[in-house]
Amino acid sequence: MSPSASVSPSASKSPSKSPSASASPSASSGGGTGCAVRYTKNDWGGGFAGDVTVTNTGSTAVNGWTLRWTFAGNQQVTQSWSTVLTQSGAAVTAVNAAWNGTLPAGASVNFGFLASYTGGNTNPSAFTLNGTACTLR
Repeated sequence: MSPSASVSPSASKSPSKSPSASASPSASSGGGTGCAVRYTKNDWGGGFAGDVTVTNTGSTAVNGWTLRWTFAGNQQVTQSWSTVLTQSGAAVTAVNAAWNGTLPAGASVNFGFLASYTGGNTNPSAFTLNGTACTLR
């Protein structure tokens, strides 16, 4: 019976660890949360409109999201909508707007931007949502 008693306290320690592990994924998009990104553009030579759809493919909601990618060329964002978008060199960071910060499991969010470029306008090859790599659609 003593071994059962020591198993029982161990079992009560597991649930206390589990909530802190599940609290982290919803904020960081790790664990039970995955993502997919659809990136399209309307290019007119020297400029383009980018359209990004992010889908939460995981089983938990994402509360507050940050999508990151790196341009392959010299694209420069000039305007964005439905996101707070910043750029440093080729690195781009898109953060949720005030009204679209919660992304339930299976749900998508869409935002867009205008950008200029010279030379080529290659699509980004990788995206991360709150640090988790996304699949490309």
